[in-house]
Amino acid sequence: MADHTVKAFTEQLEQLASTVAQMGGLCEDHLADAIDAIAKRDTQLAETVIVGDAKVDLLQQQIEDQALKLLALRQPLAVDLRETLGAIKCSGELERIGDLAKNIAKRAIVLNREPPIRLTQGLTRMGKQALGQLKVVLDAFSDRDAEAAEAVWRQDGEIDEMYNSLFRELLTYMMEDPRTIGLCTHLLFIAKNIERTGDHATNIAETIYHMATGGRLDSDRPKADTTSETSIERKTSL
Repeated sequence: MADHTVKAFTEQLEQLASTVAQMGGLCEDHLADAIDAIAKRDTQLAETVIVGDAKVDLLQQQIEDQALKLLALRQPLAVDLRETLGAIKCSGELERIGDLAKNIAKRAIVLNREPPIRLTQGLTRMGKQALGQLKVVLDAFSDRDAEAAEAVWRQDGEIDEMYNSLFRELLTYMMEDPRTIGLCTHLLFIAKNIERTGDHATNIAETIYHMATGGRLDSDRPKADTTSETSIERKTSL
């Protein structure tokens, strides 16, 4: 981050970036804990994620207040304006990731009341993939690394492919044993929440790329979610 003739301006920009990084680290922790709550059947950990979401919301409000103060008092231009507006956009995406982690934790509590089901292993793998993307994009934010941000953007389809596979497996499971429909519905919602987390990480990557370069990535983001086109084959009795 470039130094300015007004030292206070530099300090305010650095404080804004620091608060975004703090919010990102908290969202990363919440997502990791929500995934572990499923893998380890840890209801107490899930409850901690739910309670902790209020801190994420508070940090988003702080970022917006800091950014608006910068815009009003400093009237930033060029890269400084991109930094300020980028912080607001990133905080909005992180707030949604925090909400998704909370939603996953809520459903983990429901799952933990039921007997273990092997399909939660697929959810855990998918969650680790999304968490890995979030880690990379947060590092890219700290380093203003356009190349790393673009790499995350191009990998978005990997989580979609995992989601497609899990979606089909869950549908098959429910058709073979209708008694599992309730449980599998929760798993489907969790899978979708994880897939959406990947989308928000990709949105952050786009913002970082713009902050660092002033340019924009191609509008046609690589996507591979085909679940909206998945048909359900009904079994007919002879």
